[in-house]
Amino acid sequence: MKRYLIFAILGPLIGGFLLLVASTYMSGYLSQPDVADIERLLVVFVKTLQYSYLFGILPTLMIAAVDDILFHVRRLHWVLRMLIVGLIGFFAAELTYGSRGPDSGLTQFILYGLVGFVPATIASFLSHRMEQPAIAVS
Repeated sequence: MKRYLIFAILGPLIGGFLLLVASTYMSGYLSQPDVADIERLLVVFVKTLQYSYLFGILPTLMIAAVDDILFHVRRLHWVLRMLIVGLIGFFAAELTYGSRGPDSGLTQFILYGLVGFVPATIASFLSHRMEQPAIAVS
């Protein structure tokens, strides 16, 4: 249950911020940023955080379910599990957000893919750190 809580808290928070940064970068707004632009970006992030959780909680919990399923595969090392979950998050975010706007190309593919990869990988790593070690009964 901790796994789902970690994903639910961190996924929309990190993913929403990365989506805002990727969208802002792709629009050309961050071509020459100054302090005022960064402040505006953070203000917009805080104001839209509720929508990040509203629209991001379900996809995040679906990725958490994949992580939970892979956790029960005994032969799968935790690093490999973390990378698999990150790659699934990468392609899910790319399919969801990658076709936005007139631009297409490698930059857009990578930026929108990182929106899913980074939160999924971080949450998977933190859920691994929270796992309870099994107590051997003899």
